Amino acid sequence: MRVVLGVVVVIALLSAYLWWTAHRVQRVHTRAASAGRALDQHLLRRAAAAAVVAERTETVELYAAARLALDAVPGEREAAENDLTRQLASVPLTATDEATRTLVATSRRVVLARQVHTDTVRDALRARRRPVVRVFGLARSYPRPEYFDIVEPVLTDLNVVVAPRAPAAAVEAA
Repeated sequence: MRVVLGVVVVIALLSAYLWWTAHRVQRVHTRAASAGRALDQHLLRRAAAAAVVAERTETVELYAAARLALDAVPGEREAAENDLTRQLASVPLTATDEATRTLVATSRRVVLARQVHTDTVRDALRARRRPVVRVFGLARSYPRPEYFDIVEPVLTDLNVVVAPRAPAAAVEAA
């Protein structure tokens, strides 16, 4: 009787562990997919902001790179985003324009979204490499997450010249 009870307890503990592991694999894959969608949205916002800045500054190369980034298919997306980053670094911009400030803000969000995406993909790949996950095939139903390798849009590389703002009191008085 004790042997049967011991076997039942071991099976129950093993089942609970496998359920917990399967749930963890599902959560990290869901987080990685969500982070990928968020990164995609921030990249689209940055490309749209770059297109607006290119129209205002009449920079044809920047506009072309922004349009390519907006229209890129998933296989060509990394190359298009890297080209847009290089174009942004080569164009001198002034921060007096609201569109340029929007572009700088969206570039900052891209950096943060890429860091979050990279972290979640790393976690998902680490979960997939666990022996229990591989033996029982717990990650079979989820697509393998991929890193999104782009050149980080460093703000100092954007050549943004920050113009001094007028003090708030002077703006209210005018």
